[in-house]
Amino acid sequence: MPDTIYRNALFFDGTGCEPVVTDVAVSDGRISAIGIGLEADESTRQVACGGLWLMPGLLDIHTHLDLELELAPELPEVVRHGTTAVVIGNCSIGVTYGNQRRDGEDPIVDCFARVENMPKSVLGKVADACTWTDSQQYLDHLGGLALGPNVIPLIPHSMLRVEVMGLQASINRRPTRRERASMERLLDAGMAQGYAGFSTDALPFHFLANSPHKKSRIPTQYAGFRELARLTGVVRRYGRVWQATPPKDNIFEAFRSFLLTSGRLFGRPLRTTVLAILDLHTNRAAVKLCLMLSAILNSRLLDGMFRFQVLSGTFRIWSDGAINPLADEIPELRALNECEPEDRAARARILNDPEWIASFRHMWLNGKKGLSLARLRRVLRQEETVLTRRLADMMVSECPLDNWCDHTLDAPYQRLLCWQETGGQLGAATSAEARFFETFPNPICDDAAFIVHLLRQWDTDLRWETTIANRNPAVLEKLLFHPLTLPGFNDSGAHLANIGFYDGNLRFLKIAQKQGLQKVAQAVHRLTGLPAEFFNLNTGVVKVGAQADLCLIDPTALRQWNPERTYEFVYRSQLGCRQVINRPKGVVREVMIAGRTAWRDEEYVPDFGQTQFGRVLKPQDHPDEQMRDAAARATAEQNPDMNPPDNAVRARVRATYQNVVMLLPQ
Repeated sequence: MPDTIYRNALFFDGTGCEPVVTDVAVSDGRISAIGIGLEADESTRQVACGGLWLMPGLLDIHTHLDLELELAPELPEVVRHGTTAVVIGNCSIGVTYGNQRRDGEDPIVDCFARVENMPKSVLGKVADACTWTDSQQYLDHLGGLALGPNVIPLIPHSMLRVEVMGLQASINRRPTRRERASMERLLDAGMAQGYAGFSTDALPFHFLANSPHKKSRIPTQYAGFRELARLTGVVRRYGRVWQATPPKDNIFEAFRSFLLTSGRLFGRPLRTTVLAILDLHTNRAAVKLCLMLSAILNSRLLDGMFRFQVLSGTFRIWSDGAINPLADEIPELRALNECEPEDRAARARILNDPEWIASFRHMWLNGKKGLSLARLRRVLRQEETVLTRRLADMMVSECPLDNWCDHTLDAPYQRLLCWQETGGQLGAATSAEARFFETFPNPICDDAAFIVHLLRQWDTDLRWETTIANRNPAVLEKLLFHPLTLPGFNDSGAHLANIGFYDGNLRFLKIAQKQGLQKVAQAVHRLTGLPAEFFNLNTGVVKVGAQADLCLIDPTALRQWNPERTYEFVYRSQLGCRQVINRPKGVVREVMIAGRTAWRDEEYVPDFGQTQFGRVLKPQDHPDEQMRDAAARATAEQNPDMNPPDNAVRARVRATYQNVVMLLPQ
């Protein structure tokens, strides 16, 4: 008899088909039966699911949980949100080759601290635990952990370069021919061992964190196009996935790089997933450009397999003073971010430097007044940076003045202006605020001077939040259901004090719920079966014989949940730091991983975190792809003159591509 039967659930199988009310039985870790009235005995646990949704466990396709796995391998925040499989090793950084501490270098700390806004104390703890030295040993290590969800590792390019060249050389010179060959061999070994793919990064604000490298970007960004083409060629041969980020400020470089997805040019499409398509508040053209690029790359002309990832909610970030995930995008804020978080004196020196102040004022006020191209771009929402530079968009979370909290910075700024104009007679809301207003220059020139003074006075004691993207629900819904996107970008495990996207998958279900059950079925498919297929994984669909990774959702609690009001700041003892998390209450009723219940009725089961629930998921080659490729090769060998129009198109596209490559720097 089954170990567990879910009774009368509204069942979504992960394929996108309409849901049905049925029973689902689980035996020995696998789905053993689906149907009405399944038999049970006294040993079977029966779960009454009337009115509840039963679906495959959700996939999180973009995380940086590599680090937390070493400190809390059960990944509790992931599981309580209904996620049963996570992709790690994204954005070219990870722990695949151990701590890689050689010649005084500390690559894990150097690469993660600023890129993912993680405390060096946490990173040092992780690096101490990373005692393996190669990719197979890492897989063996993961297999021995008390994993909560299933884990899907990628080979990270920055760490691959460090392994072959060392950190210092990887950011200061090109690899030799022998070093390039070594990288290819190591990547080939990883693919053969079962890694799901390869990750790179090109975002221009990803910098190293340790001296003397603080003005250098992470190693992947120093790779030339030829290196990238050779390495992705290895990934293509195995039919695996390339995870990338675009060079944000260079559309021509982005297009050239992403042409690597083309099956026309390279014989077989390269599965490519890119971080990320966002409806930026400062640049409304970004969405259209991304969709246009995706349409071109996936066209019949280029025959690519290219998907932008989508965040399923608002992009809401918290900032400690000037320190936030986007600070390195702006040179003036980057100067402050290069200081250690606890080094207030170093930031104070910068904040009092007249040259820095002049530069900051120019940046902050650029395009806000007068007639200029910058002003036109701001009005049209075509700016290059993602921070809006508007006090009305900056909500205070914590600061030394209690009456500022839960209000935007524009409110006290306006009170300050009134207080100064009336000689201190009006404006200040409290006596403490009046005393603080006395510390400001009088008169205050503008909001740039206001911000600089706040940073001088409070530094990281000022904690504020802002939403930089996905404010428009209609645009977000369009992106989530677009056929050329992959939802599931949550950045879980990164930016511990700055973002909380663990709830992203549940947000998507909530958005779909408003449109009816057919839309929910599509959303479930896009969070389970679709990404599993893209990553070549044997998961994401509930069918007889499949591993029993299941998620039980309460649609009433989902409908009542307001995602913008359930953020919490939680001290994680395992990590030794505070983390911002969004925890919806009562939405996820139960989570099962490999046939074992991990989360039930707002609690983890007693042995969760003590024994292994999930496992390392390795990709499977799709038989249909193998048959198609074999058939194509056989046809070409037997009749090389067949399909001359297609051959001609391929030749023209390849020639155009080579011309583009020659025009761009290597």
